[in-house]
Amino acid sequence: MQAFTELYFSLDSTNRTSEKVRALEGYFTVADPHDAAWALFFLTGHRVKRAVNTRLLREWVAAEARLPLWLVEESYDAVGDLAETLALLLPEPTAAAAWPLHRLIEERLVPLPALSPERQRQLMVETWRSLDVRQRLVWHKLITGEFRVGVAATLVIRALAEVAQVPPPVMAHRLTGDWQPTADAYRQLIAGEHGQSHFGRPYPFFLAHPLQAPLDTLGDRADWRIEWKWDGIRAQLIRRGGEVLVWTRGEELVTERYPELAEAGGALPDGTVLDGEILAWKDDKPLPFAVLQRRIGRKRVGRALVTSAPVAFMAFDLLERAGQDCRDRPFDERRRLLEEIAALLVGRYAVRLSRLVEEDNWEAVARLRERSREFSAEGLMLKRRASAYGVGRPRGDWWKWKIAPWAIDAVLIYAQRGNGRRASLYSDYTFGVWHEGELIPVAKAYSGLTDEEIREVDRFVRDHTLDRHGPVRVVQPELVFELHFDRVQLSKRHKGGVAVRFPRMARWRRDKKAAEADTLETVRKLADPTPQPPEQPLLF
Repeated sequence: MQAFTELYFSLDSTNRTSEKVRALEGYFTVADPHDAAWALFFLTGHRVKRAVNTRLLREWVAAEARLPLWLVEESYDAVGDLAETLALLLPEPTAAAAWPLHRLIEERLVPLPALSPERQRQLMVETWRSLDVRQRLVWHKLITGEFRVGVAATLVIRALAEVAQVPPPVMAHRLTGDWQPTADAYRQLIAGEHGQSHFGRPYPFFLAHPLQAPLDTLGDRADWRIEWKWDGIRAQLIRRGGEVLVWTRGEELVTERYPELAEAGGALPDGTVLDGEILAWKDDKPLPFAVLQRRIGRKRVGRALVTSAPVAFMAFDLLERAGQDCRDRPFDERRRLLEEIAALLVGRYAVRLSRLVEEDNWEAVARLRERSREFSAEGLMLKRRASAYGVGRPRGDWWKWKIAPWAIDAVLIYAQRGNGRRASLYSDYTFGVWHEGELIPVAKAYSGLTDEEIREVDRFVRDHTLDRHGPVRVVQPELVFELHFDRVQLSKRHKGGVAVRFPRMARWRRDKKAAEADTLETVRKLADPTPQPPEQPLLF
């Protein structure tokens, strides 16, 4: 635990990429495989379920530190980070122990949720008394599911690749999918060129950067393939060894949730991996994302849900053919091979082939993009014809060119503390618009402001709080912000009857008063129209 704690604070104390990678390499080079497996698990964004109720945690700390509960609560309010607050309030350890990370996780953290509150308290007190202040802080972040540190998964992959002496794309592939934090699994990860088999694992997804430069900077239109950009769930459909697997970009295995895709995968030639998008789809056109959301999170799906919320797999790339990795081949070649495979499925199974846009000049492409919402698309994808299928988000070969977002002016009405380095600041906001003289919440957002603006809003929230509901503060409705979002859908689940997609703050409208914010009527008018089939078919 001591070595992992030191790594945590090393990563948290620097913004330099080289220093972060050096710290990671140093840790993984010498760490016991049992500890390294769990460290890798947490550093790549995985979590264990919150083990203990945080209200009970505060009560137990108050008792252990012999402090009134109100002082613990006030300290938390001042510090903003619960893990740090509790670590600082606890008395010095009385029986310091050199806990290996894996034993602390497997013998203390993992069993916690199944214990009675009395036994949980006993185990927590025993653990507190054996850890120093810095170890307690990390321990608290682990048990509350709030472990975050300023390091991207790509840096962890880079460091591990160096330790294993393999290329970073190879390490990225090894870490993709259902990776378990065991010593044997970790040894396989760093076993050089003879590492673990990738059977059943998806490939790392190739992601695109937003296109912000003028189209003519991309060169000749003839050098690019262009497709629609869909609003669905990015996924890979895999057929290997007679088994069918559906993996999402979030590294979640969802085969059982989409039986129609599993059926389609069974018709693929063995040793095939398709990259694409899961969409709610009916009558040869996409349905709103809200329909797809009904399938998300379901472990098993009944016939009624399959009928009322049908899906299709929109295939747009081929990553593996006859068991051979195709990612290094040019896009045009992968596309030709994909068309051969799609011909076996389209029309018979829930698989569609993404249509290539045929407009032959950039001006015509730009005009088509403006019509994206007519077809329930988010815009266009631009892919260089000679491009290989990369790992992560490199620049230059793939671009996403989304349509301009919708924009409204809304009033800040609720605020909550953020996470990580913003844990002490009110940086997560709920915004409302006017309806019959009342502000109705329509969106939550936490991105888009500068650090200085967030600190200024934080001061406003603290000075203009009208009421509190747990961690949420009700704020005097004065501040107006311009919000951007990608689409609006009618929704019976929300008070305002609308749900907005990907809301973010574009700017602080200091020039506007709250009374000048938009109305719910305005937002409802932006709701998605019923998708219309385009003049040219969307399907190949």
